[in-house]
Amino acid sequence: MHFLDVASSLAATVARLGSGMSANASGKRPVERLIVYDFESCPFCRKVREALTHLDLEAEIRPSPKGGHRYRDECVDRGGKPQFPYLIDPNTGKEMYESDDIVNYLYREYGKGSPPASQLGMFPVLTGSLASGLRAGKGTHAKASEAPKDALELWSFEASPFCRIVRERLCELELRYVLHNVGKGSAERAAFVKRSGKMQVPYLMDPNTGQSLFESAEIVEYLEETYATE
Repeated sequence: MHFLDVASSLAATVARLGSGMSANASGKRPVERLIVYDFESCPFCRKVREALTHLDLEAEIRPSPKGGHRYRDECVDRGGKPQFPYLIDPNTGKEMYESDDIVNYLYREYGKGSPPASQLGMFPVLTGSLASGLRAGKGTHAKASEAPKDALELWSFEASPFCRIVRERLCELELRYVLHNVGKGSAERAAFVKRSGKMQVPYLMDPNTGQSLFESAEIVEYLEETYATE
């Protein structure tokens, strides 16, 4: 079953033509971490996560799947409507909906040049919807869980089929996490290898239990055993 899971996740990466694989357009760095409300299967949210990988940016992800209340309600209280993605930049005080607006903003503030055409408009939405369809709705609906005290930490990059499997489960369980992007060419890779001992993702660190894990199947099993309550 894990093989089939990886195969469909790989197909989702192909559907998006590998977008979100590399870091290649970073500019100035934010002092405070960005905050993003999203849910994994949303094609509009996918556009923003791809931009985060391309720009080599970290973000605190507050998963807001359908049927969830932990962060979805919080987003509505801040922005006024249940629409995703929603970006908060504590460095500038900006808060915004609309994926194209967010992508343009991120490139303007933290990139070099304009975003590629492949990240704007309806093309990434259509291919992103195909990618989500290939995953059969994973990363869409909330599952009952216990909220950890501290945010988990995930080293990942958007196009990785193995990382996607972990992000989907984090989303479904509404587990807040710090997303450390380490796409190909990322300036953060050296520090990551020094921490973990090798260049392999996904890598999950849970400060609540002291656990650190590499393999996607093991991470998913750990998340289920530790935080799922169904």
